[in-house]
Amino acid sequence: MDTVRFLKRLNDEIGSSAPSSRRLIIRFENSQAFAACMNEWNRRKHVWTHLTGIQPLPIINGISISCAMEAKRQLLAFPFIADVETDTKKRLQLGYQPNMSSHPASSRRPPVSPHIPWGVNQIRAPQAWRRATGHNVRVGVIDTGIDPSHPDLRRCIGRGINLVNRSIPPLDDNGHGTHIAGTIAGAGLQQNGVIGVAPRATIHAVKAFDSNGSAYVSDIIAGIDWCVQNDLDIINMSFGMKSYNKSLELAVLNAFRSGKIIVASSGNDGRRSFIDYPARFPQVISVGATTRANKVAPFTNRGRRIDIFAPGENVYSAWLHGKYHELSGTSMATSHVSGVVALLLSVRPGLRTPQVKELLRRTSVMFEDSKKAGVTAGRIHARRAVAELLRGG
Repeated sequence: MDTVRFLKRLNDEIGSSAPSSRRLIIRFENSQAFAACMNEWNRRKHVWTHLTGIQPLPIINGISISCAMEAKRQLLAFPFIADVETDTKKRLQLGYQPNMSSHPASSRRPPVSPHIPWGVNQIRAPQAWRRATGHNVRVGVIDTGIDPSHPDLRRCIGRGINLVNRSIPPLDDNGHGTHIAGTIAGAGLQQNGVIGVAPRATIHAVKAFDSNGSAYVSDIIAGIDWCVQNDLDIINMSFGMKSYNKSLELAVLNAFRSGKIIVASSGNDGRRSFIDYPARFPQVISVGATTRANKVAPFTNRGRRIDIFAPGENVYSAWLHGKYHELSGTSMATSHVSGVVALLLSVRPGLRTPQVKELLRRTSVMFEDSKKAGVTAGRIHARRAVAELLRGG
């Protein structure tokens, strides 16, 4: 296996082209080829100065590196290279848009009842807390980071990683990740605070998105890899993308095979026959959004590929600098579902994705106008799901 010649070719290709924000994801045929290349790189990276930016992606036996797409044909000529994909930085749909009732929350717009937001109440999470609170369940939130100083999050934050800038902690500079974490596991420790669906779960910030909500697909893959390597139970992915990516699918598939439960948002385009990736992958629990009135939200994507619906309209949750915010979108719905999954895993550790999907569907509440709304899944019901599991379901 001529890994030396491959790395030299890659080094030369990068050195001969102008600096670019484009990156490539390069996948090897198998783990042996990947390991051999990484060993050679570690041995000689002081010689190949253009390869210092290699990001290993063990979960897909691949690497990511800044390199012009023109190099693809040359790199594919090596027999141990399985594929080369473009890894451009692009704006991913993080789950809300300005015209979706997204505005700052204040003391004039408190939760429906003290500390418990309307969505947490609506899915009947408080009625499940006597039996399940998410204790000892670890949730990875691949997002914009989390504000660890927030009063409602200080006690639930575990170790994380910053894939945008590995030299600093995964601090949130956008707000979206903090909002998601509050819905999953907020502790409600101040006057206008929020209690999340699983208030005793542990949240691990995996910062793959920058302050503008942009990310490389390779950083998302690296985030999935980190969650697997650190043996987290749930991976919350409150974002979506329209285009298919083979490397992302492989990362999701390998995380699924390792027993991780991935929950992802379906998207906010109001489409009836398409949902975003990664929610579109069958190994993922795909989530659509509902309104306060228990209706299918007009902005949510829907159709037979949705596994479950959850509150996603004007969701009140934690924000940066100890504040709170209302956002709408399938991102918010996804965090409710991750919270319920944490409740279930605290009752029965080791549940796998197919078991959780089946249980959530079986205990869901169906919409009265399902056919008209174009949906086949129901609304999540935390109390029913926990009770059914305790009965041996």
